[in-house]
Amino acid sequence: MTAITFDTLKFVRTLRDAQFNEYQAEAISRAFQGAQDESKAATQAELREIDNKLDKLRSQIREVELRLTIHMGAMLATAIAILVAIDRFLPIPAT
Repeated sequence: MTAITFDTLKFVRTLRDAQFNEYQAEAISRAFQGAQDESKAATQAELREIDNKLDKLRSQIREVELRLTIHMGAMLATAIAILVAIDRFLPIPAT
């Protein structure tokens, strides 16, 4: 993360020169400094790391999708085999 330098003393003096009292100038300076500390921008390296993690997650999702497809196919084949067996070995009596 890129650090932004901030001269609080100069900032307070500028506010005092603009007719702010010392307490107001210091309060505004602290608030401004706090806002800068809280605003964290993502660096390119952090964005690449997140992109790599997303690629890994996408790959894992594809693997799970393939396994689910195989399992669904196996269940469908089993269901068909059971239905065929029922049809062959337990015929419905004619009425």
